[in-house]
Amino acid sequence: MVAMRPKVRTRRVGALNDPGAGADEWGMRARTANSHVLSSGLDESRETLAGWRDDRWRVLRGWFALSVAIALTLLAAVWVTSGLLTPDLSPWKLPGYTEPAHFSDMLPILYRNGLVLALHATACVAGFIAGASMPLAAEQRTGVSRWIHLKAGQLAILFVAAVTIFSLSTQALYLGFQGSTLAMQLHISHLELILSVLPHALIELTALFLPLAAWLIASRRGEWNQLLAATAVTVVIAIPMLLVAATIEVFVWPHILHSLSGYHYSLVEWTVR
Repeated sequence: MVAMRPKVRTRRVGALNDPGAGADEWGMRARTANSHVLSSGLDESRETLAGWRDDRWRVLRGWFALSVAIALTLLAAVWVTSGLLTPDLSPWKLPGYTEPAHFSDMLPILYRNGLVLALHATACVAGFIAGASMPLAAEQRTGVSRWIHLKAGQLAILFVAAVTIFSLSTQALYLGFQGSTLAMQLHISHLELILSVLPHALIELTALFLPLAAWLIASRRGEWNQLLAATAVTVVIAIPMLLVAATIEVFVWPHILHSLSGYHYSLVEWTVR
């Protein structure tokens, strides 16, 4: 009688040592796809910048025209909201008006504006991701991964729209409250206050809305692949504009207020000049 040997299952050595071979293969394909998307985005950005240089940067005119229009619209909204909001009765400290102005007084202004510019630049990059990168990445994927990338693009577009609405509404309310308080405490009209801030506010708001203006124009034309280059260019232009605006706000605007107001504001009391 012959004894039967039990069957022993054998595995390939490679399979034992690498149980996640399938996952590694998928990860390699994903990394290759991401590398392709990044490389394509950088190549398109270089081509876009070269085209703008050859066209003598005519694209800037559209960006600035739309950004100035948005800035004027926001200032009009501030004028309206400043007449509707209840002013703050507590004393305000205004460098250059209630106390001497210093260069350090520019830092809080630059910090706030830097956050807003970063938010708008992020929205512009999100537009590039939504319109250019995500569809390109989806072409390299199948199944659930492809569906996620397609939906992520739609979510990025919604994010840009939400950022635009949030930025406009919050700035209109915040600046309107400031305008209401300053107009009351300086005994000037809301219109006079709006006119007094034009020298710095128009420069500041135009700089802040440049990335969103570039996004709006590119999205209308379907030129999503240009948004990465537009983000870099608008931020580079906006930074010196914000520096100029902050300088005017701290060292020039208080003198304009002095010329408009018949009162000298003190932290202790109001005294008629």
